[in-house]
Amino acid sequence: MTLTPEKTYTLDEFLMLPDSVGYELVDGHLVERNVSENSSRIGVRIIVRLASEAERTGEACVYGADLTYACFGDRAANGWRADVSLVRKSRMEGLEDPGTMPIPADLVVEVLSPNDHIYDVNKKVELYLACGFGIVWVVDPEVRIVYVHRADGSVAKLKENDEITGETALPDFRCKVAELFAR
Repeated sequence: MTLTPEKTYTLDEFLMLPDSVGYELVDGHLVERNVSENSSRIGVRIIVRLASEAERTGEACVYGADLTYACFGDRAANGWRADVSLVRKSRMEGLEDPGTMPIPADLVVEVLSPNDHIYDVNKKVELYLACGFGIVWVVDPEVRIVYVHRADGSVAKLKENDEITGETALPDFRCKVAELFAR
């Protein structure tokens, strides 16, 4: 099956597409994921750091950009793929491997790319939070800042010399923001 951006897809149709890995499903429409070398590299740095702590503590599972989240309530024609996500193991008890993640992540990370539009990112953050995702990091490589959005509506702006933590998602995780951007 060939991708047709104009067509409206169900989540099941989207998941069956052989070449959908570079896309997300937003209200039934294919949306290409903007990725750059820099954003991809930073995403991997974040995965490595979070996964190292998650493995050390055994508290969580960390996922890359290929995991599709399908937990958007009445917006069933959505399948989003965050650059990085983390789900606490205690919340995954009884879940089988259905091919998509049916529960919201405790922590989700979006690394901005040059072609990302801030209004699209803001809409995505708001939908994540409205659907029960606990913490959303928006990582901006251009200005080397991380915005931490929380379910309670608070937002923190962290600069390179600040420390970022896993908060309730991975309590023992901490590192300097600058470490996420190091080459």
